[in-house]
Amino acid sequence: MQASKSRSSRRWLVGLLILLLVALLAWWLWPATPAHTEAGSGRMGKGGRPGFGASSDPVPVRVEPARVGDFPLYYKALGTVTATNTVNVRSRVGGELVKIHFKEGQQVKAGDLLAEIDPRSYRIALQQAEGTLAQNQAQLKNAQVDVARYRGLYAEDSIAKQTLDTAEAQVAQFQGLVKTNQAQVNDARLNLDFTQIRAPINGRVGLRQLDLGNLVAANDTTALVVITQTEPINVVFTLPETELSTVLERYRSGASLPVEAWDRSDSKLQSSGVLGSIDNQIDTTTGTLKFKGRFENKDLALFPNQFVNVRLLADTLKQVVMAPAAAIQFGNDGTFAYVINAENTVNVRKLKVGASDGENSVILEGLAAGDRLVLEGTDRLREGTKVDVVEDSSQVPTTPGQHLQGQDAKGAAQAAEAGKAGA
Repeated sequence: MQASKSRSSRRWLVGLLILLLVALLAWWLWPATPAHTEAGSGRMGKGGRPGFGASSDPVPVRVEPARVGDFPLYYKALGTVTATNTVNVRSRVGGELVKIHFKEGQQVKAGDLLAEIDPRSYRIALQQAEGTLAQNQAQLKNAQVDVARYRGLYAEDSIAKQTLDTAEAQVAQFQGLVKTNQAQVNDARLNLDFTQIRAPINGRVGLRQLDLGNLVAANDTTALVVITQTEPINVVFTLPETELSTVLERYRSGASLPVEAWDRSDSKLQSSGVLGSIDNQIDTTTGTLKFKGRFENKDLALFPNQFVNVRLLADTLKQVVMAPAAAIQFGNDGTFAYVINAENTVNVRKLKVGASDGENSVILEGLAAGDRLVLEGTDRLREGTKVDVVEDSSQVPTTPGQHLQGQDAKGAAQAAEAGKAGA
């Protein structure tokens, strides 16, 4: 009987403890009132009890204002550097390569002597042609003297007309033969000139592909050397047909469109030029149009077949509203941004966005100059959320001597005066 009473008392005590724990847990988890003991006192509600549920603390954010300015509209593309002219230098006559007059990588001008083929056989051929020409010229001269004599005799009626006609025909025959001999002389002289291989264009020679002593044939498949004209030089790139209207409109108006060539990592400007020409048809397989930029390349920064990143300045949008690209958000309702009001609360603003360069975007609708936009800390924001601005670039000039405008300038001046007073 005594043991039964003891067990009953223990059950009653355990139940009471459980009830107290449940009551304590309910009190602990009950939502805290929004009132705080003091500003910045943490998450303690009335009576020092921690809050539960939605916190009323301001969300720390970084802010940057929208601004008005000129926006350069660049179109980016991948490009390949191509030489203005490329020539594979080959011999036009056959023979032994006996002299080379250039150094690999040398800059040459049109007409510079590059190499020589053994000319001896071609000199002999020229002498033979000249000898044949001289022989036939002598026979022509003799036939012409005969014709003059026969004409006098025929006038005196001393010879038949047939004799005079035969002599005149022989003169015409020798005249044709002399012309043929003269052409053979010219051909032999031209072949002799071809034994001296000269540069056909201005440019830079590449690596030599034939060495001294090699026998070369006329128009051989192996070139002696390749010459590329690199001043000026071209960059070929393509743009999608959706971006053509602005470019074509300005190009046809006669405007000079700047083109920039950046390195493979898109971090260093290699050279600057202008848009030179446009292809006459769109590639149906890719939906792109081919463009060619022209670069002076005086510093030889660009090489043929080099890969570059191209930036074409299609237009400059004057005095448009621009916002940092990092401040633009995307949701189910479209594009928007978090704008901070004067009370440091957030307002969700729907936007219509135009062109962008990756850092800034043109805002067609939804923002005005000076609107403060949230850059960082957006994941905890909702309409009306209280924020704590930890960094606001609109409060500090970005360059020495830059003046602040509107309320931002006034606030900065007040802060400066307060700092002086405190000092």
